[in-house]
Amino acid sequence: MSEKDNLQDADGKEILKDEAITSDNTVSKKQSSTSGKGAGTEETVTADPLENKEADSEDSAPETSNQKDSIAPTSEVAPEAEKKTATSEETPGKNKDAYVDEIEESNAEDAEDESNVERHNLEDKDYHAMTMEQLADEFENLLKNKKVQTIKSHVDEIKTEFNSKFSEILEEKKEDFLNEGGSEIDFFYSSPLKKRFNTLYKDYKNSLNAYYKTLETNLKSNLENRMRIIEDIKGLINVEENINTTYKFFKDLQEEWRNAGPIPRDKYNNAWNTYHHHVEIFYDFLHLNRDLRDMDFKHNLDQKLKIIDRAEELAKDDNSNRAFRELQVLHKMWKEDLGPVDKEHREVIWERFSSATKTIHDKRQAYYADVDKAHEANLEKKEAIIAKIEEVAKDNLSSHQAWQNKIKVIEGLRTEFFNAGKVPIKVNEATWAKFKSAVRSFNKNKNNFYKNLKKDQYTNLQKKLELIKIAEDNKDSDDFETVTPLMKKIQNDWKAIGHVPRKDSDKIWKRFKAACNHYFDKLNAEKNAANKDQEKAFEQKSKLLDELKDLKLSGNPEEDLETIKQKTEEWNTLGQVPQNKRFIEGKFNKAVDGLFNNLKMDKSEVEMIKFENKLEHLSQPDDTRLLDNEHHFIRKKIDEVRGELNQLENNLQFFSNIDESNPLVKDVLNNIENHKENLAVWEEKFKKLKELY
Repeated sequence: MSEKDNLQDADGKEILKDEAITSDNTVSKKQSSTSGKGAGTEETVTADPLENKEADSEDSAPETSNQKDSIAPTSEVAPEAEKKTATSEETPGKNKDAYVDEIEESNAEDAEDESNVERHNLEDKDYHAMTMEQLADEFENLLKNKKVQTIKSHVDEIKTEFNSKFSEILEEKKEDFLNEGGSEIDFFYSSPLKKRFNTLYKDYKNSLNAYYKTLETNLKSNLENRMRIIEDIKGLINVEENINTTYKFFKDLQEEWRNAGPIPRDKYNNAWNTYHHHVEIFYDFLHLNRDLRDMDFKHNLDQKLKIIDRAEELAKDDNSNRAFRELQVLHKMWKEDLGPVDKEHREVIWERFSSATKTIHDKRQAYYADVDKAHEANLEKKEAIIAKIEEVAKDNLSSHQAWQNKIKVIEGLRTEFFNAGKVPIKVNEATWAKFKSAVRSFNKNKNNFYKNLKKDQYTNLQKKLELIKIAEDNKDSDDFETVTPLMKKIQNDWKAIGHVPRKDSDKIWKRFKAACNHYFDKLNAEKNAANKDQEKAFEQKSKLLDELKDLKLSGNPEEDLETIKQKTEEWNTLGQVPQNKRFIEGKFNKAVDGLFNNLKMDKSEVEMIKFENKLEHLSQPDDTRLLDNEHHFIRKKIDEVRGELNQLENNLQFFSNIDESNPLVKDVLNNIENHKENLAVWEEKFKKLKELY
């Protein structure tokens, strides 16, 4: 252990016992012979009162006489002290290990601010995976629930992550602004979330400044108090009073030192070394009562054994960070709160304490090695995600929907990136820059697409404005037959044109919708009026149909034929019925066909009368579609009958000797005759139909 190591010095560091501090801050070294018979020349060197000049309190205390209240003069030298050297190698544990160095530095830091232990106990969270909203909430939670001096590292990490995420959004907003024709000098973007975060950070800085201002005053006051305690201990050397009284005052000063509070970090080691220097001078030059010394040694041993037991328990704890923080407290207690122990125990207890310390340190190093491995694995994940983003950015998409789908993919990859965890610090900035570059490349391609798309949108806007003009010009038209197909067509054209600039979209849609709605409301009003007449016609036709079903023919063909014609004319004069109730027309035709079938007339003649009735129903002054359909139907029937007739006549030729009495021949001849009669009827119908054109 080096001269700076004070952890074991609580058990004493050996110096020459004939070394005294003079009033002018010089050290007087008296060269003594090993026989102790006389003093040689005296050498005087200048000494800094804050230097580490601790005495081995264990070896320096000489055997006391029966006069327990006597005080040995400062010129006395303990017999054992004459045989000692001032080299640090003789004291066990002087080769200080790295893990003790680390604890020493932390203890010095804790001396400046006793709440640093609380800082180390704060939960570490993955701020990289949090959203900006979550980061602001976490910041606010720390300010409300934790001491401001303990959260610096957490606040710094939160601030870095928040600014990185906000910077990314800022860049996207700026690109959008410039793509829409804005000037870079005019660009400005903020958000309520950013304002909230800035307010929290301002509150944090104000609170931190106020804390350090108060701390500075307290540290200065505590330092002055500790230096006063050192002076009081120095003054005990020359006090002539009962040793028990002196010893009690000394113990009171030690307790006062332990409760004196933190001091500036840069003063900590010197103040502590100076304190222990004069404590051990007190042990050296004060001829202590052996019982008091042994009692003191025993108390220190008991307390140090408890510290060791706790350190060995911590060595078994799986939470290496928690164990390390508590170990620092134990080292601080060992160093500051306790004095020396008997020589026979000194090396043993230090080796036990040092061994437990090393175990905890090794476990902590292993923990950080595992953390490093995890960070390396996270780096691989993030690099794979970045590669995916770069691959997506290469796609040359040509539709709005395709880009929207890819935007969702990128958002998913961004979330996956933030949730992948921390990477090694040395590559953190490079990884973040690579990620931002990949996302920026995608956004650049996306913005270029939408920039070109906006040109098309202005063209679409002109097309839709032309459709609006057509709709507004025809919205009051009464020519429903002509305008209705036109209005339906421009509605379909509107859907096919595509997007227009967002700022114009709602406005032009409202104009177009208003014109179309105006026209179709007028059309529907017209139809509603017509529907009332059609409903009335349906009621009247239903009554007429019931009468027709109950009609009894007289048996006189001419009279019955006239009756049927009158009923048919009456039916036609009632007008059209609603579209969904036109089934009644079929029922009427079926009823009329039944009446015609009951007439005592030639079937061909009856068929023609029925057809003439049908033509009257089909004939519409402004619509020839029904007649056209009938013309097509009859033409088709004539062709079918002629085809069947030709087939029958061809079949008849297979009979070599035609015997009309042959049942097969007779059946074919009858069938031919029926087809000829049927053909004559269809041809007559066709003739009647042509007369109407």
